[in-house]
Amino acid sequence: MTAPIPRDIPELPAIPGVARLFPSSVPAAAVVTPMRRPLAAVCRLLIAALAAGGVTLALLLGSPARVLSHFTIQSNILLAVVCLASARRAWTARRPLPSAVTGATLLYVVIAALVHHLVLASATAPVTLTDGPLTGWHAVANHVLHTITPAAAVLDWLLLTTPDALRLRQTAAWMLYPLAYLGFCLTRSELLLTPGTPARYLYPFLDVEQYGYKSVLANALLLGLSFYGLAVLLVALDHLRPNLVRYRAHHRPKTGFRLRPPVG
Repeated sequence: MTAPIPRDIPELPAIPGVARLFPSSVPAAAVVTPMRRPLAAVCRLLIAALAAGGVTLALLLGSPARVLSHFTIQSNILLAVVCLASARRAWTARRPLPSAVTGATLLYVVIAALVHHLVLASATAPVTLTDGPLTGWHAVANHVLHTITPAAAVLDWLLLTTPDALRLRQTAAWMLYPLAYLGFCLTRSELLLTPGTPARYLYPFLDVEQYGYKSVLANALLLGLSFYGLAVLLVALDHLRPNLVRYRAHHRPKTGFRLRPPVG
């Protein structure tokens, strides 16, 4: 038996306003499945090979302990590791590395290139990565590490990465490594090398014996402000540059879900 339907049903009050669909806060990366990017993987493998080859050549031509102490060598080692990891992620359709890591790597290799070409190459006694004049293989290693790999890293950033990834809040953290490197250079020269040792200081603008700590710290402050300005410039350019990355849809809808025909 069923209960009788009441004759008088009270009217429900109308819901004020018009129903609206609110935008979802889920990022697009969480919906769209990453795709394999073989071109980016191959290019980054080549950059990693160039950086590793230049570092290896510099180690064979000079004193390994001194060569590994240079900012250029350390930044190129980081570039090789990051490009190798990025190539693997692009080949296996995994999400890219965090922008804080890739942005810092790009900044460091660009700093090494600019300091060499604008400061050291024009000095009366240019600093070399190897124990010898810049001829033959010495010149090859110098050119690869200071020109080719930084240019390749910039091209990879412009052509093979999506824009709007770098953030201004990341720039302060990027300055920690140059600051730590300054402390390493001064400590190395004071504790490991005796006064009067040839090439005691890795860079002429850090020569405390010739200029004193006041001038050296002033030079370091000027360079640090320039590095931070360069970091801010990279972030600004990252938000202004066009998106040159082109993904293939592989016949998938924009939502990232695969549509299937109804069963039955």
